[in-house]
Amino acid sequence: MVNKKENDKFMPSIAIPPGETIRENMIFLGMNQKELAIRLEITPKHLSNIINGKEPITYETALKLETVLGPKAQFWMNLETNYQLIKSRLKQQEELEEDLEVLKKTPYKCMSDLGWISETSDRNERVQKLRDYFGVASLQVIEVSVAAMFRKQKQIKEISDLGVLAWVRKAELEGLKIEVDKFNQKKLKSYIPKFRELTMKDPEEFYPIMKKLCAECGVALVLVEALPKTYICGATIWRKDKAILALSVRGKRADIFWFTFFHELAHLIKHTKKISSISYDDDIEDEADKEASNYLIPDEQYKTFIEDYDYTNKSQIVDYAYTIGIAPCILVGRLLHDRLIDYKFYSDLRPSFEIVN
Repeated sequence: MVNKKENDKFMPSIAIPPGETIRENMIFLGMNQKELAIRLEITPKHLSNIINGKEPITYETALKLETVLGPKAQFWMNLETNYQLIKSRLKQQEELEEDLEVLKKTPYKCMSDLGWISETSDRNERVQKLRDYFGVASLQVIEVSVAAMFRKQKQIKEISDLGVLAWVRKAELEGLKIEVDKFNQKKLKSYIPKFRELTMKDPEEFYPIMKKLCAECGVALVLVEALPKTYICGATIWRKDKAILALSVRGKRADIFWFTFFHELAHLIKHTKKISSISYDDDIEDEADKEASNYLIPDEQYKTFIEDYDYTNKSQIVDYAYTIGIAPCILVGRLLHDRLIDYKFYSDLRPSFEIVN
């Protein structure tokens, strides 16, 4: 008796089209291809395509073959079914081999450590779990299906493209879970003063309010842990009328966190078209950067500080920041960006923090 499990593992190396059997019967009966085509009432080209596996045997053709060559129609249909099945299995195996190569470039272990995907040591299972995670039939299309949402992908040396796309997908999945109102660009812009006020509060106090305000404007705010070699600060992702604003909290410095948030707000407010985008550590998007800087500290206020105050004096930095209603870390971050002060100064004004979603 044949062992069923061993038999199930058998995979032919090639798929033989049923046309080979037609050819054998045709030769046995002493017919040429033109004569058989006439007898079957099909064109020679159609018959040639069937013989070479380019076109399938239909029910109608199977019945004609039954009359002309002899075996029952079911026999021909079984040959066709087996051929198509073996061909599909061979293609599936080929795709699996290709997906196993993609798997090598995916930060699967990091993703499983973060609980994004379940751990397994079986490579084939990993491939299937990644297909489920990305919502694709083949890992070959990940970059096309996910990256197509974005206006640009900045090329950074040694960046993990699949790591970036895994992060984006996680942000998308988390954002889709959040209930928000219809996106309202005008309301979002009017909330900028409220978001500025939150910079003065501690994370456990400001983050719930921040999420609520975003939801009222049709924006799902999510925090997604950064993956190795992704260098992502934040992203905006559009799904129909919902905007997802994702932050990686990369660096976990307060000034970086807030600037990234306002940078992404600028994308949502300034871009009338619903375009997704990714912001990287060393990314320079002048328009969004300029808008974010102005949202946080209006240019006139910043100019006044530079001209009338001593920006190397810590107490004056703190006092002026409180005067204009912004956290001191924001003003320090801008001074650092403009290279007016050195990074070795005032690090205590740029606190690090953890936020739990």
